[in-house]
Amino acid sequence: MGDPKGFLKIKREETGYRPVEERIKDYNEVEKELSDKERQLQASRCMDCGVPFCHWACPLGNNIPDWQDKVFKGDWPKAFNYLQETNNFPEFTGRVCPALCEASCVLALNDQAVTIRQNELDIIEKAFIEGYLKPKPPQKRTNKKVAIIGGGPAGLACADLLNQKGHRITVFEASDALGGYLRYGIPDFKLNKKIIDRRIDLLKKEGITFKTKTEVGQNLAVAEIRKNFDALCLTIGARVPRDLPLKGRELKGIYLAMEYLEQQNKIVRGDKISKQKLITAFNKQVIVIGGGDTGSDCVGTAIRQGAKKITQIELLPKPPIKRTEETPWPLWPKILKTSSSHQEGCTRLWSVLTKEFQGSEGQIAKILTKKVEWSDHKMVELKGSESKLKADLVLLALGFTSVVKNNLTKDLKIKFNSKGNLEVDSNFMTSVKGVFAAGDSTRGPSLVVWAIAEGREVALNIDQYLNEL
Repeated sequence: MGDPKGFLKIKREETGYRPVEERIKDYNEVEKELSDKERQLQASRCMDCGVPFCHWACPLGNNIPDWQDKVFKGDWPKAFNYLQETNNFPEFTGRVCPALCEASCVLALNDQAVTIRQNELDIIEKAFIEGYLKPKPPQKRTNKKVAIIGGGPAGLACADLLNQKGHRITVFEASDALGGYLRYGIPDFKLNKKIIDRRIDLLKKEGITFKTKTEVGQNLAVAEIRKNFDALCLTIGARVPRDLPLKGRELKGIYLAMEYLEQQNKIVRGDKISKQKLITAFNKQVIVIGGGDTGSDCVGTAIRQGAKKITQIELLPKPPIKRTEETPWPLWPKILKTSSSHQEGCTRLWSVLTKEFQGSEGQIAKILTKKVEWSDHKMVELKGSESKLKADLVLLALGFTSVVKNNLTKDLKIKFNSKGNLEVDSNFMTSVKGVFAAGDSTRGPSLVVWAIAEGREVALNIDQYLNEL
């Protein structure tokens, strides 16, 4: 490493966020930037570890110490070369990945971890800005064609690698734009959608064909796809939402989180939404049920819409601030997370069970809750702990369960695993020869970094399959 004792002299410095009073007035990205000099100092904290556990924790196996060293030395092009060897889209992971690598940083044993995610983001942004990331179409083409169904991060990563191998790739996306939940699930204040468009433009220039508003099995026959392509890859995600079918669920004003977030992302894009269909938190008391990242995104969005009050409730107990013996280093720690949205203002409640939705004239007005205790991972409702929370808008941020079973999966006669997702073998091939699958559609709801990693893995297996035809 350039400075093997950098971690002894330099303290961790994060970019931080724009002032709350400023950022809640817009949907621009909240995270700030450090100067090149400050970023180089942060990179100097990466130690000359005997065993860099950041490799182990990162699903992509990013060569983190290598590009940290180049950042410290100011060799940004070389840092980018190392980074792109393992990560197709650092501009995505650099913004929304929870940084599994940092939790396993050796320095985190007794100090604050190296700023890996933010350094990664600076590398890729400098590559775009300074122009050493340019379209590189393959010099030779094979006569093999692959259809990728689903334009989220797994599908895009698969398309990128197979295109680099020289195969002709077409990505089919049912929505009106590419990116999957990156586009419609994550708010612009965390990921500006121009970042996705910038990458798609690059992939187009490298020869990948994209077809949006094309739902295979609906407005494009599965038989036609099978006839015209040598292999298929399904990266259709796990889109069945987890609902809360309680008494009063039919009341107006209760929405799934993705209904809410997708609509707001479209409004930010410039779409017009009719008054009848508009979901807004303006001047309302908002309850967000679900304590994860999606719930946090709902909080930040509701704040920007002008909510009167926001309460986020979580069924599980409040996590500890620091690691416990249950999640020792280098495991991912189950600790309290406070997002930029939480900092903007909301009440957070833990160990709260939602019992019933109550309304007036068909509109949600209150939710009935009860406190619970957890012992040996078992939940016990506490007698006499009933409470009512006022609610004009309720957002269900409870995650997803499995793949949507539709004409595509039906016509392919594809098998599902015990969790309701697509069953694949060790080569990522489904029960149908020549049809592969990866990402959330096989592993269930997960992180963008896992989607990219599996997109890369399935691409290598598809390439091998094609070469053996």
